[in-house]
Amino acid sequence: MKKTALTSRCCLILFAVILLFQGAVCLAAEEQQFSEGEVKAGFVYNFLKFIEWPDEAYANARKTLTVGVLGSDPFGPALGQIDGKVLRGMRIEIKRVSLSKDLRNCNVLFIGTSEKANLPQIMEIIKGASVLTIGDTEGYGKQGVIVNFFMEQNKVRFEINSDKARQARLTVSSKLLRLARIVTGG
Repeated sequence: MKKTALTSRCCLILFAVILLFQGAVCLAAEEQQFSEGEVKAGFVYNFLKFIEWPDEAYANARKTLTVGVLGSDPFGPALGQIDGKVLRGMRIEIKRVSLSKDLRNCNVLFIGTSEKANLPQIMEIIKGASVLTIGDTEGYGKQGVIVNFFMEQNKVRFEINSDKARQARLTVSSKLLRLARIVTGG
């Protein structure tokens, strides 16, 4: 009988220690702060999970998801953390791009704020291509950029131009659409 009581007491203590440890881990996770660039990079990675491209969008046999960054880069080193990761059997490749016809070879094109004056030219270059455009500049969504970040109550949010996504032959998950502010235009 004493052995059972001792075993029960040990189990109870072990259970209490586990609960305390889990609580400490949860508190540590809540206290961790992420930069705006890290949050945006996380969003970009998750967009790749919830958007589907037509088969012809993959220009190479390697099935690489190319994420191009054009102009100013708000991500810092955070976006580089997804470079080389494999998602849905495709390797993610992050690369800096310039204003040229090569923009059509990107599956995702982040258009920095510094490119605001060039936006009409950029949109003309990628017209008809299945390129997911992403920006973080006020008005980009209404000007035809498919996903655009904005700040609301000190939190990073995003809007989606679903008309432009359809024109680019991209399928956006309804789960992602529910989280977004929907815009039109462009």
